[in-house]
Amino acid sequence: MTGVLAALGVIAAIATAGWVLGRLGALGPDADGVLARVVFVVAAPALLLVTIAHTDLHVLLSRTALVTAASTAVVALTAAAVLRGVWRRPVDEAVLGTLSASYLNAAHLGIPLAVYLLGDAVAVVPTLLFQQLVLAPIGFSVLEASRARVPGAPSVGRAVVGRTLRNPIIVASLTGLLLAALPWELPELVYEPFRLVGAAAAPLALLAFGLSLSARRVAGHRLWSRDLVLVAGLRSLAHPALAFGLGTAVGLEGGALLAVTTMAALPTAQNVLMYALHYGAGRRLARDAGLVTTLLAVPAVLVVAAALG
Repeated sequence: MTGVLAALGVIAAIATAGWVLGRLGALGPDADGVLARVVFVVAAPALLLVTIAHTDLHVLLSRTALVTAASTAVVALTAAAVLRGVWRRPVDEAVLGTLSASYLNAAHLGIPLAVYLLGDAVAVVPTLLFQQLVLAPIGFSVLEASRARVPGAPSVGRAVVGRTLRNPIIVASLTGLLLAALPWELPELVYEPFRLVGAAAAPLALLAFGLSLSARRVAGHRLWSRDLVLVAGLRSLAHPALAFGLGTAVGLEGGALLAVTTMAALPTAQNVLMYALHYGAGRRLARDAGLVTTLLAVPAVLVVAAALG
């Protein structure tokens, strides 16, 4: 488990640096928001484009991909039903809460984890693709739709489509998908600028996460709100259990079953906080979910590895 602990240590170190910068006020009062916008508009789209463009799309037809998609969809729908349908949270907060429960840290923790447990990072590909091509676009479409419903708007439908197609994450994902489907490959030199800029996405997101943690808590605010309990429970307990059950049902075993269950035990991705900062909603829940589920990921992954490894 050295590789996993090393990955967690790197994440903690960069987030701590962000926290220190925030407490010192070295980057100004809105530094986390500025970094989040850089990640959302520039760095993350560049990373997604390169990642998807170099992906073998045949992996989408595997049983592993089916289990990943089904288990993630159930978790997302459950979170949305409770947050919006039962607790009547505002649309924006419900969407960010749903992403906090279902959008996991596949790139920064999933890759070293897959390499350590299975000797190959390919196990993380179905999760990355489902999040980037399905989960995030649906979430962004709902967020854009909620912003398009303003008095006097000539056409809500047209406004939603326009805002969605201008979303850099969605544009990058669709472009990467198109490039991956081409019968020929572009020269690697074409991808180098995107690869270089995309490399900044993870450290900038972690710095912004640390900066957000440095903000003083509002008096009376409790860390363990029922929203956070729901999100953390779905993320760290329900999702891996569901992935294991579905994987067993479709006949996965050995390394394949270990892979889908382990990926499902990963914590909330820091990108969710970037989305919350960008859209100005669900910031506290996304931040707390990222912290709590990262702490819970260590025992969760150890249990999965011990049971199935």
